Amino acid sequence: MDDRPVNEHTEFPRHASLGPDLPKVCRLGLATRGGTDLRAEDAASAIEQGVNYLNWCGKPDGLSRAIAALGVAREKVVIAVQFQARDVQQAGREFERLLDQLNTTHIDILTLYYVESENTWRDLIAAGGVLEYLNRRKEEGLLRRIGLTTHQRKLAAQFAGTGLIDLLMIRYNAAHRGAEEDIFPVTRRLAMPVVTFTGLRWRALLEPTPGDPPGFKPPAAAECYRFCLAHPDVSVALQAPNNRAELNHNLKLLHDWRPPAPVELQALREHGDRVHRCAREFW
Repeated sequence: MDDRPVNEHTEFPRHASLGPDLPKVCRLGLATRGGTDLRAEDAASAIEQGVNYLNWCGKPDGLSRAIAALGVAREKVVIAVQFQARDVQQAGREFERLLDQLNTTHIDILTLYYVESENTWRDLIAAGGVLEYLNRRKEEGLLRRIGLTTHQRKLAAQFAGTGLIDLLMIRYNAAHRGAEEDIFPVTRRLAMPVVTFTGLRWRALLEPTPGDPPGFKPPAAAECYRFCLAHPDVSVALQAPNNRAELNHNLKLLHDWRPPAPVELQALREHGDRVHRCAREFW
C-alpha cells in the first residue's frame, strides 16, 4: 500500500496526514454511533487491515473495547471522540472517563459535538467554556487536536476561520455536496483537515428513487464512500457499519483502491441529485 497517484490525471491517496505529531491515517475511517452490532473483534479486524482513524461515539461498544485492547499498537492509530461537554466542569469528568474507558494516556482528537448555532459556539469559547479546558489538556500533551462537528456549512466555515480549532467534521456525500462551495475552499486555504460523515445519506443513496433512468442500479455502500474519498479536500471519510457483513463490504475498498471513473462519478452525482429531490426531510 502506497500513496502514489492511481494514474497521471487523478490523485487518489490512500493516506492523509493530520499533523506531524500524529501517524498518517487511512482515508477510510471507522466510526460507531451507538446501537450497532459491531463487535470488538470486528473493529480489530478493520484495524489489522489498515484502518487507523477511529471515531468513537463515546458510549461503550465494540470499538471502544477494541481500542482499549490495542496495547503497543495504540501509537499506530488516531483516536477521535465526539465530545459532548459544554463547560469546564463537565469537560473534566468526561475527559477522565474517556481516558479510562479507552485505556489510553491521551486522546488524539476531540470533536466538539454538533455545534449547530453561534450561541452554542460563543458558550464553548467563553471563559469557563469547554475550549478553556481542552486547551489546557493540549498544553499538557493529553490532547493533540480540537475538532468540531456540525451540519451547518456556513457556520463551519466561520468557525474554521477563527483559528480556535484544528479540524472540521462535516456531512458530505453525493446528495449533500454543499461543502464543495461553502467549506472546502476555506479549509483548503487554511490547510485544515476535514473528516466527513453520513456518506450514505442515512442509506438513502443505496435505494432507488422514482426518477431513476431505466436499468439504473443504486450504488453499493463502498461506491458511496469512494465518491467521498474522490474529493481531494476530504482527509478522512467515515464509515459506520452496523455489523461485520457491512464492514467487510466497505473494506473491499482497501483492495480496490481507485477513484471513480468519470462516468461513475457523474452517475453518483446524478443519483445524489435525485435523492435530494425525493427526500421527505433534507436538512
